[in-house]
Amino acid sequence: MEQYKQEFIEFMVDCQVLKFGDFTLKSGRKSPFFMNAGAYVTGAQLRRLGEYYAQAIHDHYGLDFDVLFGPAYKGIPLAVAATMAISELYGKEIRYCSNRKEVKDHGDTGILLGSKLKDGDRVVIIEDVTTSGKSIEETFPIIKAQADVEIKGLMVSLNRMERGLESEKSALEEIKHKYGFEANAIVSMEDVVESLYNKPYKGKVYIDDALKQSIDAYYEQYGVK
Repeated sequence: MEQYKQEFIEFMVDCQVLKFGDFTLKSGRKSPFFMNAGAYVTGAQLRRLGEYYAQAIHDHYGLDFDVLFGPAYKGIPLAVAATMAISELYGKEIRYCSNRKEVKDHGDTGILLGSKLKDGDRVVIIEDVTTSGKSIEETFPIIKAQADVEIKGLMVSLNRMERGLESEKSALEEIKHKYGFEANAIVSMEDVVESLYNKPYKGKVYIDDALKQSIDAYYEQYGVK
């Protein structure tokens, strides 16, 4: 495993973003692990998070795009942090854009925060995690309604490696098939298990035999066949 992936997994654990236990997801699935990007709360955490995203975006999509779009609400700080990191690490000025949950009818009107979208813009979407593809189902029409843009891809921090809503494909593969753009992640759950299973981190084993069994059972039910 690449060193930065190992570091990112440990970073998620340190920030209590990646947790293990019993969780009910937005999709309704009951999962033995959960990732909550809302737990990144300090300046130092957001700075490092932005750098991990910037590196992954650079590695998968290059820097030949114009706008980084972060869907409300969790995508907003991700887009801001990664846009700043791309500027600092690569000297490339990318515009940030997010949507509002409610259209604003006074002052800075409309559904968008940050940069407006223009015809011809090349857009990368940034999210925390995609379990079933439901969030992109909501986000895609919002973006396409604003301007004639090209969506170059989606970047999430964790690939949960489970089926999407409509097929036996993974959520990320389903997004590529349905919408025609690439979907990638900084790390996968396979990477997480490889990194943490029966391997102490700071004196604690996060994935022991019992939790590994729960994860395996989850993938037996929801994993890509």
